[in-house]
Amino acid sequence: MLHGFKSFRNSVNHVRHLRNRICTRGLTNKHCETSIKNGVGILKFDTPGSKVNALNEEFSYDCKEAFEELRDNPEVKSMVFISGKPDCFIAGADINMLAACETKEEIMKLSKGGQEFMQQMEDCKKPVVAAISGSCMGGGLEIALACHYRVALDTKKTSLALPEVMLGLTNVSVFYQVMLGLTNVSVFYQVMLGLLPGSGGTQRLPPLIGLPNALPMMLTGAGKNAKQAKKLGLVDLVIKSLGPGVKDPKTLSHDYLESCATDVARQLADGTLKKPKRTKSGIKGLSHNLPLNNKMLRNYVFKQATKEVMKKTHGLYPAPLKIIDSVKNGLESPSTGYARECENFGDLAMTDESRALQSIFFGKQACEKNHFGKPERMPQNMAVLGAGLMGAGIATVSLDKFPKVILKDVSDTALSKGEDMVRDVFQKKVKRKKMSQFDCDKLMSSLQSEVDYSNFKDVDIVIEAVFEDINLKHRIIKEVEAATPEHCIFASNTSALPISDLAKASVRPENFIGMHYFSPVDKMPLLEIITTDQTSKETTAAAVEVGLKQKKTVIVVKDGPGFYTTRVIGALMGEAFACIQEGTSPTDLDKLFVKFGWPVGGATLVDEVGIDVAYKVTKYFLEVFGERISAGDPRVIEELVESGCLGRKSGKGIFLYRSSTKGGARPVNPVAQKIMDRYKKEGQVAPSGEDVQWRTYMRSVNEAALCLQEEIIANPVDGNIGLIFGIGHCPQRGGPFQFLDTYGAQAFVDKMRAYEDSLGFRFEPAQIVIDYANSGKKFMSG
Repeated sequence: MLHGFKSFRNSVNHVRHLRNRICTRGLTNKHCETSIKNGVGILKFDTPGSKVNALNEEFSYDCKEAFEELRDNPEVKSMVFISGKPDCFIAGADINMLAACETKEEIMKLSKGGQEFMQQMEDCKKPVVAAISGSCMGGGLEIALACHYRVALDTKKTSLALPEVMLGLTNVSVFYQVMLGLTNVSVFYQVMLGLLPGSGGTQRLPPLIGLPNALPMMLTGAGKNAKQAKKLGLVDLVIKSLGPGVKDPKTLSHDYLESCATDVARQLADGTLKKPKRTKSGIKGLSHNLPLNNKMLRNYVFKQATKEVMKKTHGLYPAPLKIIDSVKNGLESPSTGYARECENFGDLAMTDESRALQSIFFGKQACEKNHFGKPERMPQNMAVLGAGLMGAGIATVSLDKFPKVILKDVSDTALSKGEDMVRDVFQKKVKRKKMSQFDCDKLMSSLQSEVDYSNFKDVDIVIEAVFEDINLKHRIIKEVEAATPEHCIFASNTSALPISDLAKASVRPENFIGMHYFSPVDKMPLLEIITTDQTSKETTAAAVEVGLKQKKTVIVVKDGPGFYTTRVIGALMGEAFACIQEGTSPTDLDKLFVKFGWPVGGATLVDEVGIDVAYKVTKYFLEVFGERISAGDPRVIEELVESGCLGRKSGKGIFLYRSSTKGGARPVNPVAQKIMDRYKKEGQVAPSGEDVQWRTYMRSVNEAALCLQEEIIANPVDGNIGLIFGIGHCPQRGGPFQFLDTYGAQAFVDKMRAYEDSLGFRFEPAQIVIDYANSGKKFMSG
C-alpha cells in the first residue's frame, strides 16, 4: 500500500513538474502566448495575419485558457495582459460574430460569457495589470477595466473608448459637424453599432471614474488618450514613449511598456506597491461620489442625460437610452445590473437600427479596399490645380502622404490664400495636440506653390479643382497634358459636369478620370471616383489607391449627369423646394428633416451647398431629366441667385447668417421669403409634416435605385456608403438599399404609387424596385 501511495505521489509530482515546465516556457495557442518573468505571468495576445486584435469566440477562448493557465500556476504571483501589436491592445468585438447571431438569446449568451470571464479576472487573487498601447476599444477596454491596475503608453494611437453605441460611422459625424458649424465633432452622430458595452462596462466604469464622466464616454463613444484617461482615473500610470535607438521607436516603446508593467505587477504582488484607492476625496470626490451615492442627485444626472440624448437623437437611436437604463439599474440594484446589461445588449442587437449600422460598418470596410487591384505605377508626385477651398483641401490631405505635392494657381495672391487655408487646418491640429508644431512647419515647407507648369515634368497625377466652367477646364487639360509625362493621370474634381465631356479635350482619355471630393476635404470622408468608357483599369486602380492613401472612403461610379451623389441631392432638394412652394416654411422644413434623421434641414442643406451651385445643377438636370427631377419651380432658385442670395457663403440664402444668431434659430431671409411667396401655389394646402419627410426621403431613395438600375453605381453597398458618407443620408436606416430591404420593396412601391397618383410622374417607382418587390429578392442579400 505504501508503494502504491509513493507511486501516486510521484505521478502527481510529475504532472506538476510538466505543468510548471509548460508555463515557464509559455503556453501558445492561436491568439495568445504566455511566459513567466521573475514570478510575473505575461499574457500576450496577438491575432496572426491581422492588424488588430478583435474579440471573437476563438480569441476569447484562447485568452481565457491562457489566463487560467497563469492563474493556476503556483510560480506566477501576478500577471500582465499586453498585446503583441503596438498599435492595438484590443479593438473590440468582432462584428462578424455579432452579425452571425440570429436571435436575442445567441447575443445574450455572448454577453454573459464575456461578463463571466471579466468577473474571473476581477476576482483573481493575483494582481492583474493591463499594459495598454494603441486602440483599447469596447470589449478591449472592458478587459482592461476588469484588471486591477492599468498602465498606458502615451502615443498618438493610444485611445480608450467604449464605442459600442457607435460602431461603423467614424466619419459620418463629420458631416453633422460641418453642416451644423460645430467646432468639435458631434460624436452623438457617430452612432456605429447601436449597441452598448455588454461585458460589464456599464457596471464597472461609473464607480471607477464617476457618473458624470462615465455617461458621456458611453453615450458618445468618445475616446480618451493616455493622459486624459489618467486624469479621469481610468488609467493608473502613463508611460512616455521612447525615441529611436537600437530598435525603431515603436518597438522600443512597446518593450518599455511591457517592462514597466511587469515591474508594477511584481511590486503589487510583493506589497511594495498598493492597489490604487478608487475612492476620491476633496472637491473631486464630491463630484465623483455624490451622484453615485445620492439618489436625488443621481436621478437628476440621469434625467439630464436622457434629455440630452433625446435632443440630439430625436429618439431615432435606441442604444443611448438602453445604456442609461443599464447604468441606472446597476447603481440602484447592483445584484441585477449585469443581468440588465445583458438583456439590453440582446434587445439592441436585434433592432433594425443596429442591423442598419452594422451594414454600414461592413460597407465602409468594403469601400476601404482597392477592388481594381494595385496599380502598376503608384502615383508619387501630385499637382493640384486651383488654390481655392477645394484645391487647398486636396493638398492638405495629400501633403503627408506623397513625396511631392504642388499647388498651382494663376497668381501669388491666390496661392497665398490657399497656403493659409492649408496652414490653418494644421494649426488647429497643433492646438488640439494632434500634431507638433515641428511637423506642421515641416509639412508646410514641403508644399510647392507654383504659378506655371515648369515643375510638372515628373508629376504622376494632376487633380483639377478650378471653376465649373467647361471651356476653362478644356483649356487647362490641354496645358497640363503638354507639360506632363505620358503616364500622368488627369483627374477632375467637378461635382456635376460629365467626365466624358471634359475628356474630349484630352489626347490621353485612358488617363482621364473624375475624383469628386466633398467640402471641407480634410473632414468629409467620401471620395466619389467617376470613370468613362475610355478610362483604363490602371488609371482607376491608381485613383482609388490615391484616395485610400488620403484616408478616404472610396466609391467608384460610372459617368452620368450628376454622377451619383449630386444626382440624388438634386432629387432631394427638388422635392424640398416643392414642399416650400406648397406652403411648408423653411424653418419647419429644417425641423422635419432633422427629426427624420438627416444631419441638417432641407433649407439649410440648400444654403450649405450654395444656391448658385444648386441653380447650375438644377438647370443642367432640367435639360437632361426634364421636370421629373426638379419638382419645384426653377425660377425660385434663379431669382434667389439674381438677388445675391447664394447661401451661407454670401451671408444670406434662404436664411440669414449673422454672428449674433450663432447657436440659435436663424431668421428666414426676408428677400428669399418674398421670392418664395411669389411662386407659392395658390390654394395649395401645405403638406403634412409626415408627408414632407417621406416625400423627400423616398425621392432620394428612388433616385438611388434608378442609379443602380442604370449601372451608375456598381452595387447597393456603394450606394449606401456614398449617400451616408457623402450627404449624411439618415444613418439609422442604413442607406437607401438597406432601407428598401427593411421597409419592404413592395411597401415602397405602394407608397410611391400613392404619391404618384396625387403628385405626378416624378414619384414613379424605379423598375428595379418593382422587380425586387415581385420576386421577393433583397438588395443586401449578396
